[in-house]
Amino acid sequence: MKAKFITLILLLLATLGTAGAQNNPLEINDECYSLYLQAENKLGKDGFTQANEQFLRSALTYGDTKSQTLYYLGRLKNAIQRIPGGTVTTDEQDAEITKLQEDLMTIADKLGYPQYYYYAFELAQNYFYSHNKSMRAMELMQDLQNMALEKKDYYGLWMSQRYMVALYVDQGDYLNAKPHIQNAIRVYEQSQDSMVRSQSVTRLYCDLSDTYLIGADSVKINIDKAVKAADSHLDSLRCAYYLAKIKAYEQDAEAYAFHRDYCLADKQLSIISPTASLVFQTLDAILEGRFDVSTINSLSTARVREIKYIANVAEKYGYEEQGFEIERLLVGKFENQMADANRAKLTELDARLGNNALQGQLETESQRISRITRLIFVLLSAILVAVIAFLIIHIYTLRKHNSKLIEANERVRLADAAKTRFVQNMSHEVRTPLNAIVGFSQLLSLPDGALSPEEKDEFAAHIVNNTKMLTMLLDDILNASAMDSGNYTISYETGEKDYMAQAAISSSEHRLQPGVSLTYEPEDSKPFSFTTDPRRVQQILINLITNACKHTSEGSIVVSSSLQEHPGYVTYAITDTGTGIAPEDAEKIFERFTKLNDYVQGTGLGLSICRDIAGRLGAKVFLDTTHTGKGSRFVFQLPIHPDNPDNPIQ
Repeated sequence: MKAKFITLILLLLATLGTAGAQNNPLEINDECYSLYLQAENKLGKDGFTQANEQFLRSALTYGDTKSQTLYYLGRLKNAIQRIPGGTVTTDEQDAEITKLQEDLMTIADKLGYPQYYYYAFELAQNYFYSHNKSMRAMELMQDLQNMALEKKDYYGLWMSQRYMVALYVDQGDYLNAKPHIQNAIRVYEQSQDSMVRSQSVTRLYCDLSDTYLIGADSVKINIDKAVKAADSHLDSLRCAYYLAKIKAYEQDAEAYAFHRDYCLADKQLSIISPTASLVFQTLDAILEGRFDVSTINSLSTARVREIKYIANVAEKYGYEEQGFEIERLLVGKFENQMADANRAKLTELDARLGNNALQGQLETESQRISRITRLIFVLLSAILVAVIAFLIIHIYTLRKHNSKLIEANERVRLADAAKTRFVQNMSHEVRTPLNAIVGFSQLLSLPDGALSPEEKDEFAAHIVNNTKMLTMLLDDILNASAMDSGNYTISYETGEKDYMAQAAISSSEHRLQPGVSLTYEPEDSKPFSFTTDPRRVQQILINLITNACKHTSEGSIVVSSSLQEHPGYVTYAITDTGTGIAPEDAEKIFERFTKLNDYVQGTGLGLSICRDIAGRLGAKVFLDTTHTGKGSRFVFQLPIHPDNPDNPIQ
């Protein structure tokens, strides 16, 4: 009873959460979104102000508070883009950025959009840092931390510490970065905030390892934590890079070569370190005994931490002379960095001192002007209030009846559509893994001796697999608006071709009608593993097999796999002897809520969901219209080498 009550509450919350969803990624009014894009295209260019003002008028007309917040965000972004990075900015320009930042924070806080409240800090911090005003950037982060502490907001604390870490690490100052790294990790561990818990801490552990002496136990301890926390492809790549360096220092040539080759084969390695290839070339020379002084000059482009690491490795392998030369290079790089940092800080300090002196001279005059301005403002306000009151009463009388009816109608329509769509998705997608969990659980509850240990392990594995799939489906259904807007999570890892097919068959075979057989026929029995999202693949296969089960009352259903049918792809095919589908309906069946037979159980969502997920995997799902004989043949072509095997943060 308690479980049903909780489920009902979740359904109601999900319905309310999607009632105002729109057909665009920002979930704002569609007309407002069109005007928003026009303003975005003019950022930093002539015509932006007019386009953004038109966007605001539309937002006010429709009462779209998120669009109103985005209007202030656009003002700040436009002002920043009109000032090229690296240039010397004036006090007037800095004051304008600060004013626009405060405007965005005020409206975001008032209208309830905390993500833009903190984004205002990020934009302003990036602006000051890119114009060599690191002291001002750090002050902003301190302000952010103080506000987050006052609000008891873990997300604000997390963001402030992450920004401080980025500032210090970018300058190669790991000593001052260390306490901020540790604070960020503590915030992550103590917080229950979903926005904080959705972040990755892998990079923080990697950065923390860089604060210790090269070769220290703390380095390996923190990299082990980084590996366990990795939840994306970039996280795994970063861990592999650090593991390669550790193994080279430990003189484990085989393990070093393994991690090195993995890193060099990935096109995204430069994101982890722009000079990672140079580091590996130098390490190869050291390990192969061909390291000399002539290769040291090439290290000048590497980061200070990487140069220091190369020096330690060289000394460990007996290259004392080369290690000394690298240390000299390191000292020179340190001197240049300190000179650049001090020059920027002194320039900023001089500007502030000059500004304070001028401020004292102008303060008295400013107070006098302020008194006159207030008097004029009071008089003008009284006149404007009278005029505006008259206009508001007149307009309100003309429009109140019509606008209220239109708004109420639209709210009811959107709420009803969102509720219907949510319930349909829930009923279709949750049933399959839930039935598998219940079925295998019942089998495991049989008396001792009814099942062998191997069968128990197999059934337990199916329960775990379907539990994960059910959790994933519930997350997707309760965030239906995110799925429609394209923010659908794909988690790439290694999947085995035959295992994924067999797991899908095991999760679906209870749906077979009496007398129908379900078999798996791989083209090649050899195991084959590749990078994909195994649970998403199984979700598609389960949907296709379940669809075949519903429409096949006699005969057989055959699941096959091939690496030759379409080179570069794993091709799964589900062939049945069911009722079949006419070629002219080959595309129609993939539309949402489409059912060719109203007497067959289902909501008409399964094939549409299959195609949506396949598109995000870079795959294809289609009906084979060339299939002859009784029944249908559905084909699922999955790329062996996905273009972007990465799991984005959100």
